[in-house]
Amino acid sequence: MNSRTESAAGVPLLADERMHSARVFAGYQHATWELHHIPWDEFRPDLVAPEHIVFAKGAIVGESNVIAATHGLLNEFAEDYDFSQFASIWGYQEIQHHIAFQTWLQLAGHRIDHRTIAAMREAYPPGVSRAATLATNVICEVLATHAYKCVARSLREPVLAAILNKASGDEARHAREFVHYTARELAAHPEDRASVVETLYIYMGTTRDLYRHPVSRFKGNLPELADHETIDEMFAYFAEVDEDGREWAKCCEQLFKYFSTLTGHRLTKMADVRRAIAEESSRDRVSA
Repeated sequence: MNSRTESAAGVPLLADERMHSARVFAGYQHATWELHHIPWDEFRPDLVAPEHIVFAKGAIVGESNVIAATHGLLNEFAEDYDFSQFASIWGYQEIQHHIAFQTWLQLAGHRIDHRTIAAMREAYPPGVSRAATLATNVICEVLATHAYKCVARSLREPVLAAILNKASGDEARHAREFVHYTARELAAHPEDRASVVETLYIYMGTTRDLYRHPVSRFKGNLPELADHETIDEMFAYFAEVDEDGREWAKCCEQLFKYFSTLTGHRLTKMADVRRAIAEESSRDRVSA
């Protein structure tokens, strides 16, 4: 690679293939946003509905999980400097989402008790495999991308819509990078491919869990969240505004595409995922 290779923004890219995160950083600096880019002075309290408050509170609780998630990623990939650097960049951007939603909620005359936010700090256990941990994050980012995009289209209040559109773009970029690191992990440990297919089924494989996010599985039963809005309420509102299910279908299509690329299985529906799990199980028995 030429050391003078430049990004679209004209920034020389670091000529080290082991530092993919440096390229991500350069790209994110070109595409990212800051809090002052949100049109706060255009806030319209008359266009805020009660369900928007519930949605924002759920989003805040979901985004506040970033500290625990970053902690877990840094621990699980302690020897991997490149990915750890990406995780730190990712964590910074997710913190910005959290603060933006909190600021909007304050403008709307509401707040969340700090003890509720602090409860989300509880650390995650390591995943079944490192590839499965990364694949879980792919799912999280894709779901958030489509939820934010869909709700933004339904809003008339301009400030919350702006935050959601900005955050949606971030989440889409995050998903692509988690796919990159999952692929890299599977290249080094192809035996973990089964765990990646199973991860997709665990989080997306049952109809009763439509419009649900992995964070809910891990943190939904915290006692501090009793009688409080959570990410479940956020996704319930996503389901409400996605009346024809079109955005959810796009979400699933994107996940099938990513996981097909990662695993080598042709995945277009959950029946394909179940078949892939059976094939991986059979392969494991033969190799044993």
